[in-house]
Amino acid sequence: MAGDRPPLDDLSCHHAGPSPVDEILSVEKAQRMAEFFGVLGDPNRWRILSALALSEMRVGELAAAVAMSESAVSHQLRILRATRLVSYRKQGRNVIYCLKDDHVFNLYREASEHLDEPPEEQVGGWVGE
Repeated sequence: MAGDRPPLDDLSCHHAGPSPVDEILSVEKAQRMAEFFGVLGDPNRWRILSALALSEMRVGELAAAVAMSESAVSHQLRILRATRLVSYRKQGRNVIYCLKDDHVFNLYREASEHLDEPPEEQVGGWVGE
């Protein structure tokens, strides 16, 4: 309930530097973001991204690294490519996969670091730092 909330200046929410947010998301962009993050709702995709955060790999190498069949990895890579999270290049007869760009690496790193943080104490029904 809104009346139970502490004043905004009492919250210990923070972010580094000036806000990168200029306005509330449009409905269309919010929908696109929900779909994007929905793709990341599969733990196998996160494991593939984590392997590619370490090194570029071929499908066979990825399959061995994440203990999945090559067919299953190929299926997940198609989804990750369609969402622009993963890219590939051909080197002779080999197809080598990598994270699409620094945004994807940073998204993976930030999510991983966030989950590794210790739980926060709960104060007055609100989580504080």
